[in-house]
Amino acid sequence: MPTMRYVILQLNHELQFVEMPADYAYQLSALNLRLHKEIAKLTAASVPALPRAVAECDRLDLLEETHHITGGLAYIYALEAAFSAIEESSYPLISLLTEIRALQAQLEQWYEEEAEQLL
Repeated sequence: MPTMRYVILQLNHELQFVEMPADYAYQLSALNLRLHKEIAKLTAASVPALPRAVAECDRLDLLEETHHITGGLAYIYALEAAFSAIEESSYPLISLLTEIRALQAQLEQWYEEEAEQLL
């Protein structure tokens, strides 16, 4: 069974828990920090709200039924869709999308390899 880590994200008072393969959790946290650094430079009228990575942990037990764990690939797909929808003319948004898509490709490959090992 693969080792997973959890990246805890916060937007206002809401928490989001993203389950990532242990070797990729840091990449999600680093990507999140980079996106936060660059998102203020966007000039588009509609920029998605981006939660901030606040913690990582190896084990997570949720105690409230209102919280749930989001799979890392599902989170990256949603993040890519949100940033793809931005209509930006001044800032080179393609560099941010490239970083998002690079992590997406790595996760897709990781999940494919895991599925092959189960066969």
